Amino acid sequence: MYKGVALSVMASCLFAVMYFYTSLLKPLSGEEIFGWRMLLTLPCVTIFMLWSGDWKLARAQAKRIRQNPALLLVMALSAFLMGVQLWLFMWAPLHGRSLDVSLGYFLLPLTMILTGRLVYGEHLSHLQKIAACCAIVGVGNELLRLGSFSWEVLVVCVGYPMYFVLRRKLKTDNLGGLWWDMVLILPVAITFICKGNPSVVEQSPRLYVLIPILGVISASALISYIFASRLLAFSVFGLLSYVEPVLLVFVALALGESIQREEWMTYLPIWLAVVVLVIEGAKHVLRHRRRSQA
Repeated sequence: MYKGVALSVMASCLFAVMYFYTSLLKPLSGEEIFGWRMLLTLPCVTIFMLWSGDWKLARAQAKRIRQNPALLLVMALSAFLMGVQLWLFMWAPLHGRSLDVSLGYFLLPLTMILTGRLVYGEHLSHLQKIAACCAIVGVGNELLRLGSFSWEVLVVCVGYPMYFVLRRKLKTDNLGGLWWDMVLILPVAITFICKGNPSVVEQSPRLYVLIPILGVISASALISYIFASRLLAFSVFGLLSYVEPVLLVFVALALGESIQREEWMTYLPIWLAVVVLVIEGAKHVLRHRRRSQA
């Protein structure tokens, strides 16, 4: 278990490092950085799958596509939903939108709970209802203040549930499905790289070193995340997922962004909602440990 916890925390730290690392890759655009990330990460994931024995999942999906070519069109939608998230993660730090994206990640557990209730008929626990009420206060303040959330917040907290629901419906919610998503994204990623200005790299020789390091960070984060998901109980793994948005806030503040006074009534209730969910997760973990020791 401790190895799984260490890997999960390491994955969150690496994702946060990559969030900050994007700012070091200027003058590359967010699209170019996204392109390089995908181009460099896919081979690493492929090697990992061959080593871990997960390659059979990608082959099984290829067989499904041969039997039903129309499936590829729906898979393209899945790839699009994931690609938008990965692009936004690279784009936001370059455009002063890191806090908005981090807020989206804080809201994500709550929108996932809501999705489970609406789509799958799952029942909310007492603490989940309290967390939802806290979040409603933060959401209400943002709606009163601006009339809506920023599009970055909505892309994260609404887009990810759509992606996960679609993957479950397609039965591609495994590493093989993720590999196919990345393959389908690759042509777009290469297009972004080709449309970029090649002289930028020539004028900034440091990018010859920094770009490959981006691939190493991205692949290491993803592989650590996958290993952690396999070593930890689902409840513990879910609990540790809250580490990442906390780190993203610190990165945003380090990049010079700040929370305005009128925004605190948006952030604080949503953070309180996350604390309530953490408490629920911790209680669930303790109950599980007591049962296993009994």
